[in-house]
Amino acid sequence: MGFITLSRAANFSKNYNYKEFPFKIPPEIAEGSQEIYPVVIVGAGPIGLSLAIDLAQRGVKSVLLDDNNIVSTGSRAICWAKRTLEIFDRLGVATKMMAKGITWETGRLFNGDEEVFSFNLLPDKGQKFPAFINLQQYYVEEYLIERCFELKDYIDLRFSSEVIDHEQNKETVNITVRCPKGDYGLKSRYMVACDGAESPTRKRMNLSFDGEVFDEHFLIVDIVMETQPFESDRPERWFWFAPTFHKGQSALLHKQAENIYRIDLQLEENIDKKKELDPERVRKRIKKVVKSDNFEIDWMSIYKFKCASLDKMVFDRIIFVGDSAHVVSPFGARGGNGGMHDVDNLGWKLASILKGDSSCEILNSYNDERIEAAKENILNSSRATNFMTPKNKMAKVFRDQVLKIATSNKFTRNLINSGRLSVPFKINSFKLDNEYKNDPLLGSIYIDFPILDRKGNRLFLTDLIANSYNLLLFSKIKMEFPNNLNIISVGKKTNQDVDFVDFEGKGLERYTLGLNYLIRPDGYIVGIFKEVNIETLEKYML
Repeated sequence: MGFITLSRAANFSKNYNYKEFPFKIPPEIAEGSQEIYPVVIVGAGPIGLSLAIDLAQRGVKSVLLDDNNIVSTGSRAICWAKRTLEIFDRLGVATKMMAKGITWETGRLFNGDEEVFSFNLLPDKGQKFPAFINLQQYYVEEYLIERCFELKDYIDLRFSSEVIDHEQNKETVNITVRCPKGDYGLKSRYMVACDGAESPTRKRMNLSFDGEVFDEHFLIVDIVMETQPFESDRPERWFWFAPTFHKGQSALLHKQAENIYRIDLQLEENIDKKKELDPERVRKRIKKVVKSDNFEIDWMSIYKFKCASLDKMVFDRIIFVGDSAHVVSPFGARGGNGGMHDVDNLGWKLASILKGDSSCEILNSYNDERIEAAKENILNSSRATNFMTPKNKMAKVFRDQVLKIATSNKFTRNLINSGRLSVPFKINSFKLDNEYKNDPLLGSIYIDFPILDRKGNRLFLTDLIANSYNLLLFSKIKMEFPNNLNIISVGKKTNQDVDFVDFEGKGLERYTLGLNYLIRPDGYIVGIFKEVNIETLEKYML
């Protein structure tokens, strides 16, 4: 996310047991190694860790460098959306995340103390994952690091290793790393910058990072509280415009794991940061929100935020991913989720280049698609911020009238913007040049549904999506398919022509009988066909 942290009262969450990961002498120093690595990834946050795992599962080795030796010092990104959970499932960490995280699907919106309306983010059930879970970033990083250790034959994870310089030529990227044993050089075919919103890589390259810095300050506080402040019996997202407990400003409340609640409070533009972070002052504010004094402050910070993006994300052998490429406000959970969509888009393409299956031209599609996605996220983020914090008197009058009318007028509710929550970017279907270009599924991520295999085991479509291209069949086709194509044949009942049964009928609610769907390794439906042949398929397989 595009946090600009101005001051921090406590660097560490008090209720999380931080582990220090040991520094290991790299072979470049210990043995004088001059190996050229396929990929060097800079930054071991959720994005860098996930990319290393993605590449490893495709048989590609990487070196992952981080200038620190612990996980995130605060809860930071906490909202992980359904599509991101599907990606984490493929990477092997979603089970742990679901067990620890807090599931929610309902959001409530208040004007003052009056509820305007509530909404359900996953009205269409029968999918493996919920709309969102809330889980602190340090837990996500912990699980990803554990997964990296499981894949140690493919991932060389180096802590306390800071990249201080780099340059590229036609063949390699030459990287200078500073570690406790001194400086050393690394060579790689590609370098991927996952080094965050303040990306040193981006700054060394003197790249323009244009955008808008919003003037408003926000106090973000994590509290430990045994008694649930929600009126509901299940966790929800609560957002207030001008509540009586924080008059004239906005407020947001989420539940996290371990009975920790995230509270965001909008502050004035010109504030005394030291004063606002005084624990007693913060405690008085929070007491008004949760209507109790029975809580402990776990972590807090004051921040401003920025919406900005690079003009492009691929610079020959240097690629930007996540916050190093684009940042948004935290409202809408588009930062961490958008970065994970970058990873999902890039991993299979980079692997195909390194394995000799594709030319480097395939990276153009990563650049174009993710730049468009970044623009969409920034647009949604900026609109939300401008609605939450009107920039002039007329804008405030409009906002207040919309909130007033929305209590009884459903149409007006569509105008309310407290952060349009993260959804995957949709590829322009007309660019895919398919006869079904008006089908809303074309260019979208596949929609999950429950199935049974031939043994009667209950699965979901997402369990069957392979790291290669996938062909979802709802018709009888007998032909030889390419070896790199994963066939998923589904029917209404078990027979010799299909491998899986749409036993609840959810599949044919979401797809069309008689049509067949080509799904990219990153889950995008890029072709819809009635008749399938190898020539047609190859046209749509990058």
